[in-house]
Amino acid sequence: MPPREPRHRILVVDDEPRMIRFIQMNLELEGYQVSQANNGFEALSKLRDDLPDLVILDVMMPDMDGFETLRLLREVSAVPVIMLTVKADEADKVRGLELGADDYVTKPFSPKELSSRVKAVLRRTEMPAPVEKSVTRIDDYLQIDFDRRLVIAGGTEIKLRPTEYRLLYHLVNNAGRIMTHEQLLSKAWGYEYREESHYLRLYITYLRQKIEPDPANPQYILTERGVGYRFVDFKQGA
Repeated sequence: MPPREPRHRILVVDDEPRMIRFIQMNLELEGYQVSQANNGFEALSKLRDDLPDLVILDVMMPDMDGFETLRLLREVSAVPVIMLTVKADEADKVRGLELGADDYVTKPFSPKELSSRVKAVLRRTEMPAPVEKSVTRIDDYLQIDFDRRLVIAGGTEIKLRPTEYRLLYHLVNNAGRIMTHEQLLSKAWGYEYREESHYLRLYITYLRQKIEPDPANPQYILTERGVGYRFVDFKQGA
């Protein structure tokens, strides 16, 4: 028999044993290798020892909640994180995304929903990044080096996070064209995320803060109200 592909390792962090068992059982049925932690401190230790491919992290935990755990985790690792919450509050989602979470799932959730999100995040993490072999010069102020995942704005090098990179790549490579919310979400996050407009708004804000001389009055990433966004057509005058 041909050797089996190595299974993805997933770390589940939750203070409710019943929830951990529910998640573990369903993920193992999908072929994942699952380890568990009952609190944030144990999660950080398991992160070093188990080297998971993905972390599923509950927000509401005693002593150290999921937000603080995520903050400490991001100091040492870029492993993708899906956060679990009983709240559907968008402010909580934004806080988690700002701290570096890759996705959110609201309790209660179905095994199918969690599995879909896990697959989407892993696929996004592993997909080969589109590469531009040379620096793209927008104008005297802004140049973008897709190969190195950075922008040069006003002579300063600025690093991009992976999601910022994918989003900017698709905007720049469609310069002058309106990209709808659904198109950008599908391309930068995956088809499953085409309704998650708050993700897009947040990351557009991040990009503007990094590349725009005046983020409050953007000149590169333009809003097409009710439709989507458009990157300025910098090639028109080339």
